[in-house]
Amino acid sequence: MTLRDDEPSLPPEVLAYYARGGEAPRLSRGHGLLEGARTREIISRHLPAPPRVVVDVGGGPGIYACWLAGLGHDVHLVDASPLHIEQAQAASARQPTSPLTSVRRGDARRLVQAEASVDAVLLLGPLYHLTERADRLAALREARRILKVDGVLFAAAVTRFASLLDGLVSGYLGDTEYVRIVEDDLKTGQHRNPTPRDYFTTSFFHLPEELEREVTEAGFVIEELVGVEGPGWLLSDLEMRWTDPEQRRQLLDAARAVERAPSLLGLSPHLVAVGKKR
Repeated sequence: MTLRDDEPSLPPEVLAYYARGGEAPRLSRGHGLLEGARTREIISRHLPAPPRVVVDVGGGPGIYACWLAGLGHDVHLVDASPLHIEQAQAASARQPTSPLTSVRRGDARRLVQAEASVDAVLLLGPLYHLTERADRLAALREARRILKVDGVLFAAAVTRFASLLDGLVSGYLGDTEYVRIVEDDLKTGQHRNPTPRDYFTTSFFHLPEELEREVTEAGFVIEELVGVEGPGWLLSDLEMRWTDPEQRRQLLDAARAVERAPSLLGLSPHLVAVGKKR
């Protein structure tokens, strides 16, 4: 396993945000439970059977990468955060019979893989923090460059209305500073957090049609564009319901029922566009 100390050009506040360590437990609590289960479901229905070469760009602490390696795929993880690199290496070491093939620090716009050398690329985070459209297109085109013909892309985005809906559920809309953040999000998609509170960090929030246009412009054929969580993430007692198999099924079924409904795509805090390189 190798570690390459490239210098990704992300804003320092983004790197500082992830250095706090909140990403590793995020998918194991609250509506992260629903996000993680649904993201794995969406990947599973498009990723060919193992062994395949997969590059998880912005793979964070390695949750999806280690899951895919455990299924028998040849998985390479790239991330901008030094802490995430350490966490991904540790997670890989905990599954010695199916470790990650490589873990390296890098930038989504400049990948080391050869042209047409991989079967799938996960971009489940980088498009959030590339706030300029040109940079998002650069990352998408770089993913296309390294994919084989008929290779598959999984590109995630935060939806434009995520902070509004989260503020409603969490009570943040009682904070005038948060309301100003939401107003800017809705106007421009540019999310900035000038407060010391955990209101996320510098990001771009997509409208569904914006994500679809960017993935298409980068040269992909869209296989599907889906909302990840559906309406269930708005429930304040989601974590408790998740422990009951029947209620968990209901939450997942509700997400599946509306995942492609154009009028409800913005209800989920996350979108995933699945694209093919033709």
